[in-house]
Amino acid sequence: MMKLSLLSVLIGSAVGFTATSSARTSVSTKAAIDDLKSIAEKSNPVLKFYDPLELSSTTIWDNTNDQTIAFLRHSEIKHGRVAMAAFVGYIVQSNGIHFPWPMSFDGTPFPYAAGSPPEQWDALSDEAKWQIILFIGFLEWFSEATGTHYMRGGVPGAYPKFSDSDVIPHPVPLNLFDPFGFSEGKSAEAKANGLIKELNNGRLAMIGIMGFISEQRVEGSVPLLKGLVAHYDGETMAPVSKSYLNMHFCSYCTNTLVALIT
Repeated sequence: MMKLSLLSVLIGSAVGFTATSSARTSVSTKAAIDDLKSIAEKSNPVLKFYDPLELSSTTIWDNTNDQTIAFLRHSEIKHGRVAMAAFVGYIVQSNGIHFPWPMSFDGTPFPYAAGSPPEQWDALSDEAKWQIILFIGFLEWFSEATGTHYMRGGVPGAYPKFSDSDVIPHPVPLNLFDPFGFSEGKSAEAKANGLIKELNNGRLAMIGIMGFISEQRVEGSVPLLKGLVAHYDGETMAPVSKSYLNMHFCSYCTNTLVALIT
């Protein structure tokens, strides 16, 4: 894992001469680790706090350990939410469930008949793919650019409300997280219990979606799914075709983009 360089150590030593600041940092870091251990024990009473890579004691991008823990917690929550959506979406698409209206103005239907979920993605037009990718990029940008950042005093996992931001030039009736306000009246204890459930469901969903994808690419790699999911010969980790990139970018740019997204 990332370790402090000699320069960082020297700077940290110089800061250590300021007793008050050092004490505050120590108390803050201890609180962050204690909170992390508490969540770990509640989410898995058998394994409890397990950190073989010592991620909870490292620092990244010149941030404090407290901020690093917040980053790691936010990352896990976010990846869990994406995995839950992917897992449910995979099952829905595998069963041919789709919107009843056309996908585009020319009457083209959703590609539910193309086969498995990855094959349905391949059947989408490149323009449709870019709309999805850019929309996801907007959601990511909005979460990082608005509200109180999770590494600067915000709450890991909390997504900013569209209604509270002046970045969007028009009103948005529903927020991304809890659009109907079901959690607004819940107690702090209920929200804390909900977080534990969300973490566990997200972890299981990450294993589940990777299991689906792995079995599709390498038959027999997940024995429990053998024969349940169809084999896929495409590029799972390439969301857009290389031929499309070659048409719109130079070959060097294409290879760079492919390397970044795969």
